[in-house]
Amino acid sequence: MYLLWVIIVGGLIGWLSGNLIGKDVPGGIVGNIIAGFVGSWLGTEFLGARGPVVGGFHIVPAVIGAIIALLIFFAIGRGTGVRRR
Repeated sequence: MYLLWVIIVGGLIGWLSGNLIGKDVPGGIVGNIIAGFVGSWLGTEFLGARGPVVGGFHIVPAVIGAIIALLIFFAIGRGTGVRRR
């Protein structure tokens, strides 16, 4: 049951961060979950364990970290795109 709760909260964090920057997270639900997990790790590493905890995620650092991770992802993706003539 705990694993299901973690997946749901991770997906919501990824979804929220994608909506805050105004871009769809690639991969749909799975992409949102991955963005939530990566964001949680990244945000907690840089900002520390602060704010409310839901499903094992510190919400504020997780959302900020997910936004940063998505911005990096979109910047790399834009730079490596295939160009047509």
